[in-house]
Amino acid sequence: NVELSSMIDAVKWARTQLTKDVKNSIKAGQMVRFTSSKTGQTISGKVRKIAIKFVTVDTGQTLWKVPASMLEAA
Repeated sequence: NVELSSMIDAVKWARTQLTKDVKNSIKAGQMVRFTSSKTGQTISGKVRKIAIKFVTVDTGQTLWKVPASMLEAA
């Protein structure tokens, strides 16, 4: 049980680091893309705002609040 808990903590830490790395690498106005979990489509847009948990992406028609770990530079 202790080993399982330590593995879970390691995964959580890795996810946190990934999110921090992505947030530090993108800037407002930069083009990014992500895959929608609802439709499976790849969506591109400009970063409008970087918040603590989510990044707001403007696609021209809609604003999406996307977790930073889902984004990649376009």
